[in-house]
Amino acid sequence: MRLRARASASVLAVAALVMALAVACSGGEDEEPVGAVKAANTLGPGEGALTLVTLPGYMENGGNDPRVDWVTPFEERTGCKVSWKVARDSQDMASLMQNRSRRYDGVAAPPEVTGPLIAGEHLTPVNPDLVEGYKRLEPRLRNLLKKDGKVYGVPYVWGSNLLMYDSRAAQAPPSDWSALFDPGQAQRNSGKLIMRDSPLAIAEAALYLRGTQRKLKITDPYSLTRKQLDAAAKVLADQRPHVKTYWEQPADAVSAFAGGEAAVGQVWPYQVDVLTRAGKPVQGVVPSGGVTGWMTAWMIGARAEHPSCMYQWLQWTASPDVQQQVAEWSGVAPANPQACTGDRLRTTFCDTYRVGDRDHLDKVIFAHTPSKVCGGGERGGDRRDCTDYAEWTRAWHEATRQ
Repeated sequence: MRLRARASASVLAVAALVMALAVACSGGEDEEPVGAVKAANTLGPGEGALTLVTLPGYMENGGNDPRVDWVTPFEERTGCKVSWKVARDSQDMASLMQNRSRRYDGVAAPPEVTGPLIAGEHLTPVNPDLVEGYKRLEPRLRNLLKKDGKVYGVPYVWGSNLLMYDSRAAQAPPSDWSALFDPGQAQRNSGKLIMRDSPLAIAEAALYLRGTQRKLKITDPYSLTRKQLDAAAKVLADQRPHVKTYWEQPADAVSAFAGGEAAVGQVWPYQVDVLTRAGKPVQGVVPSGGVTGWMTAWMIGARAEHPSCMYQWLQWTASPDVQQQVAEWSGVAPANPQACTGDRLRTTFCDTYRVGDRDHLDKVIFAHTPSKVCGGGERGGDRRDCTDYAEWTRAWHEATRQ
């Protein structure tokens, strides 16, 4: 299977993510504000084309492996010819969707992109009644995409951020984020720690502080005040001398553990799955102090030219057979647990990725874009003394690039 690079680690600034409201073409002579298009009530015939924006690994038409192709069958079935732009990273993706001279129909957006695109009205709400199979997707994931009574996307894939350790190299089996952030424990495995290279990894340091410095009163690790963010950044700066590598591509973490260079690290179920099947002595751990996660969803652009084809694509990518292909090829958990029924996915895959495990899903704190408005996650909120993603990005680079 091809190793997919998540582009969330490459985001450099949130300025591009939170551009001022743009103006979208509505298909007529007059222009309307972006987001003025309402969720569709009915759909007509397909328009014959579909233009999408994705990060690497979300679209396959057999070009990398003829056995992996969920684009060509869609085109043959619907008559919608698919073209797509692979964004360099999340910042590039946001810029493409915010550019009013481009009329992309949809985007497979990670959490650091969805918030600004919704807030900036660069997306059109989805009518889930027009997406067959929508109600078979995990309810927890569906709830992440609701704002002001509207649905803004269809869940595609998701994952958790776990601890992994090499039973031969680690000084002691880890149980929570202290294994990475506690000075004493980090010292014991100095030079053999690995971390995701992403500003969103600040949330894991925040979870560590939530359990060790209760006076900080951290609740949502993705909504931090300046004092809380500074404290998390200090934890990361203190950890830096003990870190072997900050991984951007999943393959980098796999190589570090396979080569005996890593003892404890922050990973996804993907690395646990690959290394376990390769016979390596590693174990994945759900941190007792809180587990974070992420979800990527398909969303409709505010300037979509081919809405009927886009809705057909939403339905197609939510189907169990397509979900199976995406999950297996990209090393992610499918949003549709039916991908694990029958003989679609092997049982060990579904167990490792916690597909259909509602107890686990209820524990996951899913990432959202850090915002000045506190409580911007599932609980909502209206306080305005938190730090935004630009501040997180600066804090991350200052702490980890010493």
